Amino acid sequence: MKVAVVGATGLVGSKMLQVLQERNFPVTELIPVASEKSIGKEISFKGKVYKIVSAADAIAAKPDVAIFSAGGSTSLEWAPKFAAAGITVIDNSSAWRMDPTKKLVVPEVNATVLTKEDKIIANPNCSTIQMVVVLKPLHDKYKIKRVVVSTYQSVTGTGVKAVTQLMNERKGVEGDMAYKYPIDLNAIPHIDVFLENGYTKEEMKMVKETNKIIGDDNIKVTATCVRIPTMGGHSESVNIEFENDFDLAEVKSILSKAPGVVLKDDVTNNIYPMPLTAFDKDDTFVGRIRRDETQPKTLNCWIVSDNLRKGAATNAVQIAEYLKEKGML
Repeated sequence: MKVAVVGATGLVGSKMLQVLQERNFPVTELIPVASEKSIGKEISFKGKVYKIVSAADAIAAKPDVAIFSAGGSTSLEWAPKFAAAGITVIDNSSAWRMDPTKKLVVPEVNATVLTKEDKIIANPNCSTIQMVVVLKPLHDKYKIKRVVVSTYQSVTGTGVKAVTQLMNERKGVEGDMAYKYPIDLNAIPHIDVFLENGYTKEEMKMVKETNKIIGDDNIKVTATCVRIPTMGGHSESVNIEFENDFDLAEVKSILSKAPGVVLKDDVTNNIYPMPLTAFDKDDTFVGRIRRDETQPKTLNCWIVSDNLRKGAATNAVQIAEYLKEKGML
């Protein structure tokens, strides 16, 4: 299996290489792609050294699959060129997510929508991915009417520059700023650009992507997305209103068996999900499960996942694993 990783030197691209190796994806030849300034540099993968090449050279090498994590403009330009050459593209940017002709996939939720004809497959937003793996089994049982979500998102979601800013601030060192404001000892309620409706693009991604992935436009979603000075993953406080009533023990049982979900819900022993404990893991963790006492048929929970892994790299690799398993690669 010849695999191209486009954006191989970035934070998510590096994590993709790590996940491909850890999950033992059958890579016979790696084709790392990065920006012009990185071409010719070397990276190691599974004990072998590979030279970084251009996107055009990667297409000429005819990989079976190309996993993109190089930003929306790169994806818009190059994903169709890879696809036209018969290469399956799994794209981690926002470029294709809401394109009605492209599938938006979280394997535990909707992998069955994929066909061999899908040559550009969109990887959802990190915050959406971890939420829908918890929502889907509950929606199947109780039918969700409305979701209110507040996110507490790691600086790693912004990239290396943001991690550097946080570490510089901790040391009292001046340097480049990824954010308009200091992030250490702070919370910034601003992720991506503000839109005319007063929401950020990140918040609206969570709304639209949730409907598309679960396949139900009747689910109402409202979101507030906040950047906080953490590293291990994104956290979410989620309030879910159902059409049908639920039993708390049954909810916990459903989630404990849900694919990709780990139940960490034992408040008597102070066990609940946290970024520190989710760090570098592929699962999505859920806890603090309790009934909303202000209105009927409504549940509160707390969801945490490593945004670079399940929120990006792992989800993309899982899509590739599914395609290979079903003979579509």
